[in-house]
Amino acid sequence: MSNFAVLPPWLILDPLLREWLSEDVGRGDRTTQSLLAQNPRTGQAKWVAKAPGVIAGLPVAARVFQTLDEQVTFVACAAEGELCQPGQVIAQMSGALDALLMGERVALNLAMRLSGIASLTRQYVERIEDLPARLVDTRKTTPGLRVLEKYATQLGGAINHRMGLDDAVMIKDNHIAVAGGIGKAIAQIRQSIPYPLTIEVETESSEQVSEAIQYGADIIMLDNMSLEMMHQAVETIRQHNSKIKIEASGNVSLETICSVAETGVDYISSSAPITQAKWLDLSMKIEC
Repeated sequence: MSNFAVLPPWLILDPLLREWLSEDVGRGDRTTQSLLAQNPRTGQAKWVAKAPGVIAGLPVAARVFQTLDEQVTFVACAAEGELCQPGQVIAQMSGALDALLMGERVALNLAMRLSGIASLTRQYVERIEDLPARLVDTRKTTPGLRVLEKYATQLGGAINHRMGLDDAVMIKDNHIAVAGGIGKAIAQIRQSIPYPLTIEVETESSEQVSEAIQYGADIIMLDNMSLEMMHQAVETIRQHNSKIKIEASGNVSLETICSVAETGVDYISSSAPITQAKWLDLSMKIEC
């Protein structure tokens, strides 16, 4: 299981962080500024885990505080992707108290959300770690948070599916309906997409699987199929073209993912690690 993940560049993240801080701070932090405007002070704080889970988002949290005051120091006491335990100190920081207090909620919200995703992803990945199938995420993400939520799934051990519509071609049921069939969709799309984009086709029946094979799909998704249908589809695809990658999707849960992996698919895509993740409980304690 790999938890290697790379954050997007700050060029991408900084505008988002400033927007989220602006949303929270508004016209000013009435509480903090009333207490400290006439008497600025420095202090220290620590973050403590209140539940077990996989840590994610500490570099982003550090950037939140440093956006408010570049003199704030933020030291991670846990590595990204590390499993923490209740009571464990995961970060320590020091600097102007107004920056620590104003940045607290946005920084914690992001780290708690991302850590929750990484934690649930890790559970899914561990269920299939002895099987060749790999877990991949989906585009069912929170608007504005996709790049960070997909970073968190990587920390949990999953592989990112396409980041957006421009990453790859995925022909879904509505595209098939618009085109008038899988074959027509593939033929038309191949004429216009740049090299080396791949074409994935979502299939729901053995007939659609056969058509996707016939017209040269690079990846075939088996969508909401029974385990028996998946077994048969995998066998059919392997017999015709062993280079085609096979993805299973639809109603994947912690209880079913192992059985899906045992059908022989290469990838299992699920939105659950993002859409069903609970935030990991973290808290910040100021030490004046």
